[in-house]
Amino acid sequence: MGNCFGAKLSNSNPSSTHPSFSARPSTPDTSKNYSSGVGYSATSSSIGNSHFSAAASDDTCLNGEILPTPNLKIFNFSDLKLATKNFKSDSVLGVGGFGTVYKGWVDEKTLAPAKAGIGMIVAIKKLNSESTQGFEEWQSEVNFLGRLSHPNLVKLLGYCREDKELLLVYEFMQKGSLENHLFRRSAAIEPLSWNLRLKIVIGAARGLAFLHSSEKKVIYRDFKASNILLDGNYNAKISDFGLAKLGPSGGNSHVTTRVMGTYGYAAPEYVETGHLYVKSDVYGFGVVLLEMLTGLRALDTKRPSGQQKLVDWVKPMLSNKRKLKSIMDARLEGQYSSKGATLAAQITLKCLEGDPKNRPSMKEVMDVLEQIEAIKEKPKESRSKSEHFSSHRHQQSPRSRQSPRQTNDRGFSAGSGK
Repeated sequence: MGNCFGAKLSNSNPSSTHPSFSARPSTPDTSKNYSSGVGYSATSSSIGNSHFSAAASDDTCLNGEILPTPNLKIFNFSDLKLATKNFKSDSVLGVGGFGTVYKGWVDEKTLAPAKAGIGMIVAIKKLNSESTQGFEEWQSEVNFLGRLSHPNLVKLLGYCREDKELLLVYEFMQKGSLENHLFRRSAAIEPLSWNLRLKIVIGAARGLAFLHSSEKKVIYRDFKASNILLDGNYNAKISDFGLAKLGPSGGNSHVTTRVMGTYGYAAPEYVETGHLYVKSDVYGFGVVLLEMLTGLRALDTKRPSGQQKLVDWVKPMLSNKRKLKSIMDARLEGQYSSKGATLAAQITLKCLEGDPKNRPSMKEVMDVLEQIEAIKEKPKESRSKSEHFSSHRHQQSPRSRQSPRQTNDRGFSAGSGK
């Protein structure tokens, strides 16, 4: 793909010999619209400086751009108070481990605070002062999203750092997260169609492919349904770069780091050894594809024993056409062709390969998904309702969801590394 950065990139986080592990298990995200959690374990360069070297070029790659310098507005805390009506509760979009995300109004041109209903809506993430690692995540967001520009990455407009106050200002994503649309049971949220699901995962694949396409690759590290946000037209954008890291250098195949992420999505080699590969992201993408096909969460402790981790339960069925039909989300019935479902299952299996070397690149995944989207074969009328899984698919009651304080924890209780 060539070198989108055009120069060496600096990584200020030295590799450790042995990974360390957090003792907090992860839970499904439950914020209304935005993933705003924390669990960050990497250090960044100083405030305002970038992870990337100052000599990096502004060459475009995969319809994206790495800016020579961050192009962000520095907001005053008083301005953001005005924009959110003093952070009123009725402005809350979501709550997570990092803090709270508020809806705010700013002038479209100057980004100065505006009255509600005037100007444009933005999402303002405010650090919880009790968050022990929130500063590092905040800094990582500024350093990465301040330089990375792509249609399938959420746009960071600016930030604020005053005294102990740390805030981030993003473009507003009207449709919220993919997680909400796949798993929330609400009259206000219609089930996503097959075509919309394809559109969303293709957009997310393009975003990841962009991150991976440079000589010094960016590893996203926490790919999951709650970190895929949707605009008014269901265009997908990857959000929350608090765990992002620069890829390996000096001919190494991986980065060794403390294991942080989300149970059910993280690649096995990363959980077991702390070795983080670019294709560790591909595994996480495969898990999201599996959620898209089945309509089931990657991890659900309410399911029976042996079925709680989706990959372990469903992966063996993906290569069998008869079983594949039985595990497809019943809400998709009659919307997809047999060929399309088979291709989707095949690329999902490849993404979920145990050995990262055997996984495809995100560019290859993107190409296959676009091929599926282009299939014009008319779906065959289903002979009968899918019975397998029907007793498990929609049993997630509101009471089973975690409280906002428990959302977005990214640590593992995976034991000790080798």
